[in-house]
Amino acid sequence: MDFSIPRLYAIIDPAQTGGRSPVAIAQDLLSAGVQLIQYRDKRATSRDLFLLSRQIAEPVRQAGGDFIVNDRADVARAIEADGVHLGQNDLPVEPTRRVLSAGMCLGYSTHALAQVIEAENTSADYIAFGPVFPTSSKENPDPVVGLEGLRKARQATHKPLVAIGGVTAENARAAIEAGADAVAVISDLVGAPNVAARAREFLKALEEL
Repeated sequence: MDFSIPRLYAIIDPAQTGGRSPVAIAQDLLSAGVQLIQYRDKRATSRDLFLLSRQIAEPVRQAGGDFIVNDRADVARAIEADGVHLGQNDLPVEPTRRVLSAGMCLGYSTHALAQVIEAENTSADYIAFGPVFPTSSKENPDPVVGLEGLRKARQATHKPLVAIGGVTAENARAAIEAGADAVAVISDLVGAPNVAARAREFLKALEEL
């Protein structure tokens, strides 16, 4: 599919929300104008992931945005999400594609140039690359690739490229200028005291690019 990705890609991880409801966080993001939201919960049971993803997907759908489930193609299809995002330790792209309904998008995380090159030759709709900056959103993060690594990744793929890892409202522009089509943000967005206000800061920083 021809996947058009907005500049800001919000990721809700309940481990980063300070105990606030992921559904409420999603509503705050949508009220600020965010159009792409992923839900990521590495600790949830399949049932809990299904139920919460379905709760988040509904307001996203009503707002005309896109909702993506992390890791689980079965959950994404069951709730009729817009897509699924895979990591290096998940099912490979092509077997996952066969699980998805027609028209669902598939994103793929990469952490090294060789992985970007490999992903370029798959049916993934977009490639996430990072961590571009030091990050606290993962317990065991991959080595920081930096802006120079991001520039090399840009040269290695024609697919939409999403910069992830340590992205803040202050460095988001640098990631776009280095070649990313979008920035994926977790802690600096969903961990902010005022999520909607922070989202608006991101959108304002990115709107002129």
